[in-house]
Amino acid sequence: MRVVIAPDCFGGTLTAAQATDAIATGWRRGAPRALLTRCPLADGGPGFVDVLHAALDGDLRADTVTGPLGTPVEARWLLHDDTAYLETAEAAGLHLVPPDRRAATCESATTRGVGELVLAARDTGAETVVVGLGGSATTDGGAGALAVLDGQSLPRLIAATDVANPLLGTHGAAAVFGPQKGADPAAVERLETRLAAWADEVATRYGRDPRADPGAGAAGGLGFGLLALGAGVVSGATLVRAATGLDEAVARADLVVTGEGSFDWQSLRGKLVTGVAAAAAEHGVPCVVLAGQVSVGRRQAGSVGVSEAHAVAEYVGSVEKAVADPAGTLADLAEHVARQWA
Repeated sequence: MRVVIAPDCFGGTLTAAQATDAIATGWRRGAPRALLTRCPLADGGPGFVDVLHAALDGDLRADTVTGPLGTPVEARWLLHDDTAYLETAEAAGLHLVPPDRRAATCESATTRGVGELVLAARDTGAETVVVGLGGSATTDGGAGALAVLDGQSLPRLIAATDVANPLLGTHGAAAVFGPQKGADPAAVERLETRLAAWADEVATRYGRDPRADPGAGAAGGLGFGLLALGAGVVSGATLVRAATGLDEAVARADLVVTGEGSFDWQSLRGKLVTGVAAAAAEHGVPCVVLAGQVSVGRRQAGSVGVSEAHAVAEYVGSVEKAVADPAGTLADLAEHVARQWA
C-alpha cells in the first residue's frame, strides 16, 4: 500500500514535520510493508515559511520587526525568484506571547511587525508578497500593519488565508478566535465593537469595505486590512498543495493521511485538512484524519471527503495524556489505524 502522509502542525505541540515523522513512525510499526511518502504541509498559519522553503528552496531571510507585544522579534521569510512569502505567526504569533500574559494583551497585540516585513520584502526587490494568515496573537483588524503600510508604494499583495471567516459577527475574528488568544466574553465584545468601528474607518479611508469577504477575519482581521489595501486572496492550503506537488503524490497513492491539532467545524471552513481531502477525492483516494481532538461528525467529515477521523485524546484516554507526549501518542494512534488499513 502506498500512503501519503500530509499533516498540518498540531497547535503548539508539533510542527508539521514533527507530526509527519510521528505518523510515519507509527504507520511503519502497524504496516511495515507500506510505502510512505512524507509531505508536511501548512495552510498559511504556523509552518508556512518552513514548508514552502522545503518545497521551493529559495532564500530564507530574517528581519527584526515589532512583535505582537511591541518588543523586537526576529521573523523569518522566504524569497523565491521575485516572490516573497511571509508568515504572520513569525511576526505576530500567539507563541510569542506567554500564556499567562494573553488575557492582559489580547486587546493590544499588534500586527505592526507584519507590515514591517512587507516593506522589508519590498526593499529586496520582491514584486509579489504573499502573506500567510494564521496563528496570530492579534485581533487588531490589521490596524498595526496598515499603520506601517499606509501611503507606501507596495508590491502586489496576496493574502493566503487559513480560514474563510468574515471580520465581524458570530463567525468573525473576535467571536471565534478571540477566546483562543485570551479574550473573555467581555473582551470579545469590546474587540467586536472596536473592529466594527475600524471597518467603518477603513471603508472611508480606502474606499473598500471587505469586512464580509471570506478570509477577512483571518489572523485577527489582518486579512481585512490586506484586502482593504487591494490584496488578492488565495487559499493557503491550495497554494501549498501546488508548491509541494501534493496532487502528484496523491495520484500515485492508495491512501492519504492528514491531520491537525483539532479537527472541528473551523477545519471545514477552508483549512488545510479540507484541502488535502479535496485532493484525495479528486483522485478517488480515501483520506484519513488523525487529530489531537475530533469534534466533527462522520457525516460532516464525509461531506468534505474525509473517510475516517481519529482522535489521539480519545485513543489514549485524555487530552492531558495526549499533550504530555504528543509525538509518542500520535505515533501510537497511527500504528493502530495502520493495522486497520494494512
